[in-house]
Amino acid sequence: MSNIIITGAGQGIGFYLAEQLLIDGNRVAVLDIDVSGLEDCKRRFDGLTVFEADLRDGNAVREAVDAAAEAMGGVDIAIHNACKCTFAGEAETDLEEYRDVFEVNYFGALRLVKSVVPHMERRSGGRIIFTSSAVGVTGFANISPYSSTKGALESLAKCLRLEYERRNITFQIIHPPLTRTRSASPLPVPDAFKADPKQVGHGLAKRLRSKRFIICHSVNQKIQTMGCYLFPLKMGSLLAKLTAKAAGESEK
Repeated sequence: MSNIIITGAGQGIGFYLAEQLLIDGNRVAVLDIDVSGLEDCKRRFDGLTVFEADLRDGNAVREAVDAAAEAMGGVDIAIHNACKCTFAGEAETDLEEYRDVFEVNYFGALRLVKSVVPHMERRSGGRIIFTSSAVGVTGFANISPYSSTKGALESLAKCLRLEYERRNITFQIIHPPLTRTRSASPLPVPDAFKADPKQVGHGLAKRLRSKRFIICHSVNQKIQTMGCYLFPLKMGSLLAKLTAKAAGESEK
């Protein structure tokens, strides 16, 4: 049994990730700006604690992490899954929007790190995991703020993995596929081309013990992710063409 903190688990992939971890007997603390969707989970699982917190607010994150650590008796794993995604071209997106996406996706992760590391050091180790995306590797049209944060998280995880190695705190990334979530709903892609969030979240929970840097919910997703790393520009172009084709078919 582990003590696990997850940001952004009020719905979607994070919700089902938390659900499976609770089913498996772990203690889970969820930090989210909207926790209304977790009422049923709180009734079903004694091991769940919930904290309403905005990842843009460093004090709120630190207070929630401290309270979660006290409630659970420490922190073994912390997962940054909260994100904001906008859907417009660079020319239509002002600098403030870019900054806000980074405040949630990138600096939210860094705030979690700074809040949770002291608790892990007291336990002589721990694991911190960031949710990334293929578009952070390949790029994608009209979501450059989101894609840029995911690329930045990949670099941050690599740097901190090296920095904290001697303190027995490891850093990893999760690579889910395009999934039927609220944040992905504006993409012009039919739901049939998106993965089921329950299947993705539960699959990630089952593979969370992996020591590999990249964690995927399935073997097929792992293969696709490796293809993105090997051929980022080609895969980015292919994904853009497939999305445009799918969007055209959905409009017929």
